[in-house]
Amino acid sequence: MSRDQKHSPAPGRRSDTKIALACAAGAVVMVGMAYAAVPLYQMFCQVTGLGGTTQRAEKPSDVVLDRKVTVRFDANVSPKLGWKFEPVQRTVEANIGENVLVFYRATNISDKTIKGTATFNVAPDAAGLYFSKIECFCFTEQTLAAGESVEMPVSFYVDPALVTDPESSRLKEITLSYTFYPVADGVTGGQASVQSSKKSNPS
Repeated sequence: MSRDQKHSPAPGRRSDTKIALACAAGAVVMVGMAYAAVPLYQMFCQVTGLGGTTQRAEKPSDVVLDRKVTVRFDANVSPKLGWKFEPVQRTVEANIGENVLVFYRATNISDKTIKGTATFNVAPDAAGLYFSKIECFCFTEQTLAAGESVEMPVSFYVDPALVTDPESSRLKEITLSYTFYPVADGVTGGQASVQSSKKSNPS
């Protein structure tokens, strides 16, 4: 037996090493994909309006149509958040393309400062692709001191492109829904679940 034969690793060991390295590389890729999945999914929802995900706009629409749509406002609060949360007005009727400014009111009814974040969606789901928000309290976390009450703005319009969509062109009502959670729960602002959007907050 030659010296090289004595010191070279056995074929079985080389194979085991390759398998181990492949598994480790696969694990790294899977972890990376898991971290990327959430923002990619959120991006996909916004592009398609999936699940009632709304759009974000930089400025009001340049076109206002002579056709009205009723927008209803829904408010929900996690049982873990010591806040009262409600829309200042329950409905508004506006022309499609018209920029609308409404307010929601949040009150910290606990005895301590609490930070909250809001998830959101619209119903029916098909309206998400055409519901554009310019300003919204849901874009950032909100902090309320004990007993503090604030009115938080939402500036939006319904995109005139809605009337050219065969599935959405006949919509006459849209419901904008928010659910507030404590930031400590690890919830980030974004698309609300269908289940949470259907729960009504007692006013």
